[in-house]
Amino acid sequence: MTSPESALIAQIAEAMGRSAGELPVYRRLANVLSELVRAGRADGHGALPSERSLAAEIGISRVTVRRALDELALDGLLRRRQGARTVIGDRVEKRLATLMGFSEELRSRGIEPGQRWISHQAAQPTPSEAMALDLSGSELVVRLVRVRLADGVPIAIERAAVPQSVLPSGDLAGGSLYARLAELGAAPIRGVQRIRAGIMARIEADLLECSPGTPLLVVERRCFLADGRPVEFTETRYNGERYDFLTEIGR
Repeated sequence: MTSPESALIAQIAEAMGRSAGELPVYRRLANVLSELVRAGRADGHGALPSERSLAAEIGISRVTVRRALDELALDGLLRRRQGARTVIGDRVEKRLATLMGFSEELRSRGIEPGQRWISHQAAQPTPSEAMALDLSGSELVVRLVRVRLADGVPIAIERAAVPQSVLPSGDLAGGSLYARLAELGAAPIRGVQRIRAGIMARIEADLLECSPGTPLLVVERRCFLADGRPVEFTETRYNGERYDFLTEIGR
């Protein structure tokens, strides 16, 4: 009986045979693997066959295989770790034009959201939180700090602040802030976001199970109620190797 790995190698070898041309062999292999991953035809395998197996079955050198895999790792399609097999990259796409909570966004894409709590408490707002939420010095915020998961994989560190006058406590049934705000009649209807690049410090890398220096996408979001009052100020630090932002443009 043919194993899933053997069937996948056969697919790759067949596609390589059809792609014969002037491109270097490593580039042809990279193109074939990229198409398989993007089309979802490699789903269910999780890890790709080893360099040795690919080289032996396709009839090319391990150096060539390694170069192709390195190219795809740079594009974020694959993840490579010393001493471990190459695995298909877990990238999540988020649309910028739609105001959705993290949990709702992931579920809409067939991904199970999760979280690891770092803290949730009422506290004095920081200067940036007070400014973003138009709070006086005597008002408190409920601050929620957690690692957000996609199918069990940590992909972001989220720090959200909501006026305590809106959200009495940080206890969230089901883990969704937006679902809880909707229950309280305080669902945000619009927001503004600012996105900047960064790199992970050691503490961020430990929380996201990455190496220090891995790219970050840092998103600050300020959301408002129908009457114009700010209701949420959140900074989310996404693993840049696992998260893509999409937006639709036109003329």
